[in-house]
Amino acid sequence: MSVQVSTENGEGREQPAAWGAVFAMSLCVFALIASEFMPVSLLTPIASKLAITEGQAGQAISVSGAFAVLTSLFISSIAGRLDRKLLLLSLTGLMIVSGTIVAVAPNYEIFMAGRAFIGVVIGGFWSMSAATAMRLVPEAQVPRALAILNGGNALATVIAAPLGSLLGGLIGWRGAFFCVVPIAVIVFVWQLLSLPSMRVERRPASGNVFKLLKRPVVALGMAAVSLFFMGQFALFTYLRPFLETVTHVDVPTLSLLLLMMGVTGFVGTLLIGFLMKDGLYRILSTIPLLMAMIAVLLIGFGGSVTLVALMLGLWGLFATSAPVGWWTWLSRTLPDEAEAGGGLLVAVVQLAITAGAVTGGLLFDAYGYQATFGASAALLLAAAALTVVTSRMARLGAG
Repeated sequence: MSVQVSTENGEGREQPAAWGAVFAMSLCVFALIASEFMPVSLLTPIASKLAITEGQAGQAISVSGAFAVLTSLFISSIAGRLDRKLLLLSLTGLMIVSGTIVAVAPNYEIFMAGRAFIGVVIGGFWSMSAATAMRLVPEAQVPRALAILNGGNALATVIAAPLGSLLGGLIGWRGAFFCVVPIAVIVFVWQLLSLPSMRVERRPASGNVFKLLKRPVVALGMAAVSLFFMGQFALFTYLRPFLETVTHVDVPTLSLLLLMMGVTGFVGTLLIGFLMKDGLYRILSTIPLLMAMIAVLLIGFGGSVTLVALMLGLWGLFATSAPVGWWTWLSRTLPDEAEAGGGLLVAVVQLAITAGAVTGGLLFDAYGYQATFGASAALLLAAAALTVVTSRMARLGAG
C-alpha cells in the first residue's frame, strides 16, 4: 500500500511551510540518537548494577538496531490510514516510555525491553522523516528541511557519548538515561502544537516495500547506499584503535579529534542543501570518492597527528552530510511512496552499518588497519561508481 498524505484542508504540499514542526522533529532526532548511543559510554556501570557482562550490556545497541530494521520495513503498512501526526506523537510518547523503563529497570530483561522500544521509535521515525518533510515545506525546500533534521543527528553524535559519560559520573547511569525523558516531553508538546494534521488517503499500492526494488533506479540506488555505509563504518568503527596504536594520540587528543569530526559533520549538514542545487547525483558520487581518497591517505600518513586531524575533519564533513543527500534522492525518486521507500532505506542503512562493522573488524584482527581501511576505500569507490550508474538510469527514465 502506498499513501498520500494531506492536511486537513486538503491542500497537501500547498500549505505554508511549517518550519516550527521541522525544528521540533530535529529536536526529536537529537533525543533519539542520544538515546540510541548513550550506552556506549555507560557499559561498565550498566553491567555492574545489573550484574551482567559488558558484552551483554553492549547488546542494548544491537537490540535497538534490530527493532529499528523490523519497524522500518512494516510501519507504513501497519499504520494504514492513521493520521501521521498522531503516529509521530505516538512514537514520541513511546520514546518517553522507553527512557523511563530503562532508567528504572530492575533487571536485564526489563532494561532490554526498554531498549527494544527505542528501536521501534528509531525505525518508525526515520522511515517517515522524508515523507513528513515533503508535506511540511514546499518541494524546493525539502533538502533544507532534511538538512535541519540531520543537524539534530549530527549534534547528538557529537555530544551523546561524552555527555552520557559526564552525566553517568554525576548522577549515575539511570539518571543519564532519564535525562532524555524531559527532552522527549518537550518534543511531544512542540509537535502537538506545530505539526499539521496529516491524513492518509488510500491510493493504488505497490504492495510491500520490497516491491520497490523491482524499479531499476531504486534497486541501484539502494545498492549504492549499502556500499557507502558499509565503507564508512568499516573504517569509522575502528578509528579509536587506529588513533591509539598508529597515530599514538592520548585520550584527550582522541576526544578532541572525535569532537572535531562531529563539528565538521554538523557544518556539512548545513552546507549540503545548498550544494545539491547544482546536481544531486554529482554530490552523491563525489562524496564517497573523496572519502575513499581519505581512507587511502590515512594508511600512508597515519603517523602524523596534524595530517590525520585534517583528514578526519574532512571525513566528518563528508560522511555526516551524505545521508541528507540520500534522503533527498529518496524524496525525488519516490515522491508518492516516500514512507515505504523511507522504511526500505532505513533497513538498508542499518544492515549496511552492521555488515561494514563486522567486515572491518574481521580484517582488522586478521590483517591490521591497512586491510580494513583499504576495504573501506574499495567499498566507497564501488558506491561512487554505482551512484553514477544510478544517475544514468534515472536519466533514461528506467525507474
